[in-house]
Amino acid sequence: MNVIGYVRVSTSGQAKDGYSLTYQKDEIRSYCQEQGWNLLNVYSDEGISGAKVDEDALEVDRIGFQSMLSALATRTYDAVVVLNTSRLWRSDIVKVLVHREFKKYGVDVKSIDQPTYSIFKRDPSDFLINGLMELLDAYQRLEICMKLSRGRNKKAEQGGYAGGRAAFGYKARKGNKAIEVNEKQAQAVIRLFDIREQYPSWTLERIASALNEEGFTTQQGKMFTKVQVKRILDRKSLYQGLYRYGGIEAEGLHQAII
Repeated sequence: MNVIGYVRVSTSGQAKDGYSLTYQKDEIRSYCQEQGWNLLNVYSDEGISGAKVDEDALEVDRIGFQSMLSALATRTYDAVVVLNTSRLWRSDIVKVLVHREFKKYGVDVKSIDQPTYSIFKRDPSDFLINGLMELLDAYQRLEICMKLSRGRNKKAEQGGYAGGRAAFGYKARKGNKAIEVNEKQAQAVIRLFDIREQYPSWTLERIASALNEEGFTTQQGKMFTKVQVKRILDRKSLYQGLYRYGGIEAEGLHQAII
């Protein structure tokens, strides 16, 4: 059989726990050699998150995965070999999209950890085994998410940085307990609230125009719009020193801007 491999590391934790790209590639090469399969290439994706789905195009948004699909379109392969199916998908919608693309090219999935898996099989026992393994994988992911969520909530309760994108006016550094002031952006925040206080009747568009005329820009270096102005005004408590995360509100460890 002519096959290609696919490897993916979605988090630094997986690499530390033995799911590194190198480990996966070595396992795939050894397995293919044992099975007598002709491994022609190995495609990889490395990032901090799982698969993103382009909802408009209905496709999996991974560079390595898309390169692999391009290869499937130009040459005949029998299967894609992976360490386990979670390297290809971790959600039902991604699973459906992967199955759709592979079936289009008549390519099966060969999983080292799940040797009976096939996207074409209809045997009840295989369906049960594969379903239970995927259910266990989903349970483990949910358990990890719950632990991470508890950790973030605890940080938020203490007023520290619990994750996510830092609000305009602040920056987040890995390993720091609290968000830090972005001096350049903070000047725009201060000026915005000054304008709001001096001219309470001004519309959001008028405030945005004033900021633009004075040379202030958004995080992306673009002109302010009423949307950005409202977002900053809605976060007044954060700029005054309070930290909010989900339903949690606490005295923040970060420096107030206004």
